[in-house]
Amino acid sequence: MRCVDIFSGCGGLSLGFENAGYDVVAAFDNWEKAVAVYQKNFSHPVFLHDLNDEGSSIRKIEQFHPEMIMGGPPCQDFSSAGKRDTSQGRADLTFKFANIVCAVKPKWFVMENVERIKKSHVLSEIIEQLQSAGYGLTSAVLDASLCGAPQARKRFFLIGQLGGRHNALTNIMRKNLSARPMTVREYLGDSLGLEYYYRHPRNYNRRGIFSIDEPSPTVRGVNRPVPKGYKLNACDPAGVSLDAIRPLTTIERSYIQTFPKSFQFSGTQTDLEQMIGNAVPVKLAEFVAKCIDEYTKTGGLRTSLFDEIMPFKLHDKPLRHTAFGAFVM
Repeated sequence: MRCVDIFSGCGGLSLGFENAGYDVVAAFDNWEKAVAVYQKNFSHPVFLHDLNDEGSSIRKIEQFHPEMIMGGPPCQDFSSAGKRDTSQGRADLTFKFANIVCAVKPKWFVMENVERIKKSHVLSEIIEQLQSAGYGLTSAVLDASLCGAPQARKRFFLIGQLGGRHNALTNIMRKNLSARPMTVREYLGDSLGLEYYYRHPRNYNRRGIFSIDEPSPTVRGVNRPVPKGYKLNACDPAGVSLDAIRPLTTIERSYIQTFPKSFQFSGTQTDLEQMIGNAVPVKLAEFVAKCIDEYTKTGGLRTSLFDEIMPFKLHDKPLRHTAFGAFVM
């Protein structure tokens, strides 16, 4: 399937889909530093382009005849880490994503965003728009730690198939989830050379020390050292010596995002932290890609007796694993 990645960042979504066997033919982003990193790691073209300009964006994307458009429009206006102010204009890029999809009309689209987008009027508006354009929609909140990544990162996906059925991928995704979360040690072994590490909490009522025998918390766009005077609280593991604790390095954080060690990063530490924190975990993207591939290869076989009569259901809780074929509302 020929894919174009818009709002591509440094390429987590692209790499995951390539690893699943998709043909990513072009990418577009408006952050020069991310485009430079993307260019180092992929053979297809990446364009420094402002996707606010819908007319030129549509013309450029149409040249590649994509069967799929995928992307993660900037999420700061919805994120718990941001100010959640949709009047700032970044949420408009989610509308741009939907407008581009409806104009180009690929067979498939995949949109990724933070879980909090479910609470925004923006999502309900683009869902109505995409349904009117003829897309059968599946939504899912996926926990990356159940999708092959050692990170408890929950992300919202909206997937559409032109002329397809609503909720068509839900049971395939549920069936493919791991039965339990992946830990850092399971993914990276002992290569980090530590048992515990520091991740700066948003407030000191939350824990800051984490074990490699659990999934990492969400990799964010900032990475701070252990503050002077930091004291263990009830949320932190007992018996840990702060003298041996450090935050993960920038590159180690890219491994938690499941970028391979061969992936080439360049730029300032501040830019790279932001770039890595914004990325879709590669293994999470690969999970979604493989679910779509499985669906297309089985000819879209029904996984529920109710599939053909069900209206679109917006899944507002993370999918949980069940036996294949089980119908869970």
